[in-house]
Amino acid sequence: MTVPGIVFVAILVALLWHRQQPLSLRGAILVQDTDPRKQSPIANVEISTDGEFSPHPVSSDSSGLFVLPLWKRIRRGHPIELHFRHPQYRPLDLAEFVQDGLYVIHLVPLANQPATQNQPLVKITNVRVRYTVEGMRELNVGSAVKTFEIQNKGNVPCKGQSPCSPDGRWKATVGSGSLDAGPGSAFRDARVSCIAGPCPFTKIDSDDFSKGGQTITVSARDWSDTATFLLEAEVSRLMVSANEHWSYPVIFGNGLSFTLPADAESVSVEADLDGQTIIFPLGPSILLSWASCDSGAENKAHVYRCTLKQGYRFN
Repeated sequence: MTVPGIVFVAILVALLWHRQQPLSLRGAILVQDTDPRKQSPIANVEISTDGEFSPHPVSSDSSGLFVLPLWKRIRRGHPIELHFRHPQYRPLDLAEFVQDGLYVIHLVPLANQPATQNQPLVKITNVRVRYTVEGMRELNVGSAVKTFEIQNKGNVPCKGQSPCSPDGRWKATVGSGSLDAGPGSAFRDARVSCIAGPCPFTKIDSDDFSKGGQTITVSARDWSDTATFLLEAEVSRLMVSANEHWSYPVIFGNGLSFTLPADAESVSVEADLDGQTIIFPLGPSILLSWASCDSGAENKAHVYRCTLKQGYRFN
């Protein structure tokens, strides 16, 4: 067989193999609205066909994506009727033809139906999201205190025998105090002061405390009677802690969306309903009395999308 013949056969085999592969319909389901910003994805929509076309129904994910597998015998161009069902949206039955294209389906929320005259709309304002993220943080775990005493007798001439007073006239004594925070801890905001005795005739000789660290030391000089010093510092330690954060959702029409880091915890939504602030903790089921919500992971973030229920409106 010639080279062109081999190429032709290979192409023919590839085409036949491709035609024998089962098809799948792929699409996205969005909220019906003339404003593209309000066409948010709809999760948990059930998509089905008559039993002769697809082996089983499927559901859309948090991004609105659905992939509906078809039986192997179904080919492109075959007429098909798709059924879309969600309890918060009007049912949709769509007559289509099997194709390779992407289906974009729009559903009308039941909340868009007008409320009865006897049902006033609850105004929702000041919506915000609170969550925590764990991380290493330097925390104050307490304080440490130590006193030390420098014993000396005043009015004794120095006569050049160190240590002496700063002017060299009087005999002095040098004393010191230290603190150890222990492994994994460090001192911050250390301070020292003379608290008893003739403090005007004392002086800090060396400052090994203000820079902090696991161990701090101070030495002082006294050229009068006995004086007492106080060494004090805050103890800090790197610990895993939950840091609180706030996020403010984006609202378009009856839709509300926000994203959180993948490691966000203790998520809650706070909102003012007719002027009364209410906190709604968000568990795995995301239950809000005034909105229907779904969530999913996208691009290393957690995406939340909510749609107002009937009887509520953003103000």
